[in-house]
Amino acid sequence: MAAPAFRWTWFPLETSIRLLVILLLAFLANRLLRMMTNWLVKPASAATRISQMREQQKRTLAGVLYSGGTVLILGLALLTALPEFGFSVTPIAALGGLASVALGFGAQNLIRDVISGFLIVFEDQYVVGETIRVGEALGCVEHFTLRRTVLRNEKGSLVTLANGEIRQVANLSRDWSQLYVDVQVVAEEPVDAALAALEKVASELRADAKWSAALVEGPQVLGVEALTLSGATLRVQVRTLPDRQDDVARELRRRIQLRFEREQIRLTGVQRVELVGTARSSEAEISGHLTQK
Repeated sequence: MAAPAFRWTWFPLETSIRLLVILLLAFLANRLLRMMTNWLVKPASAATRISQMREQQKRTLAGVLYSGGTVLILGLALLTALPEFGFSVTPIAALGGLASVALGFGAQNLIRDVISGFLIVFEDQYVVGETIRVGEALGCVEHFTLRRTVLRNEKGSLVTLANGEIRQVANLSRDWSQLYVDVQVVAEEPVDAALAALEKVASELRADAKWSAALVEGPQVLGVEALTLSGATLRVQVRTLPDRQDDVARELRRRIQLRFEREQIRLTGVQRVELVGTARSSEAEISGHLTQK
């Protein structure tokens, strides 16, 4: 006759000691795990942006490792303590095997999300605090777990994305960002005079110490981008430090407007045109880091 899965017993001294030892070992293992993750995220010695980004990456990785390690420690402690309460671990292990098979069929999306989360961390695709674009979603990464990524968009809304659904990530906070400003000049205005005015604006921006620190390359006047019956479209290209492209674009538009007013060159518009990859669109952006799965 098979032994019952559960047999109640009073707690003798030896059992109590073993339970205390199990709890103590679990506590010490968790403390050791905490010390290791704290060591992993020790502050960077340099104050450069790259060092700060590395520190953010380590903090994200440490959080993932601590969460997973804590679950593992608690699970092992529970399995070790169950026999002390009279439970037989063998039926529980059998049930665990059946549960794992059921999870394999019923939790495929969850498993896919977790695996994708590990890949995001270990491939260094993005970290908390960086600005990314995932499909139509654009925002700052406010929270990250193995299952999901939470973005805060420019309207202040929280956007939650399952990691398994992320196929392509444009990271706008790595290396550099690039922007284009299109200037529409009235057809009656001389194009050469407008190009010369743009060159003056570009030189002044490069010479300004306040703004030159945010520039990586340019501004560069590319020339005439398009011709229509209403006039000519002139394009300026600027490469900036990560997350500074919006500030530089606003300042560049302001200076263009003032310069053209002084030289009495009529405009029909000054707008920012952005690009994603090599596909052109009315509003997109080039980043120095693009990850596609």
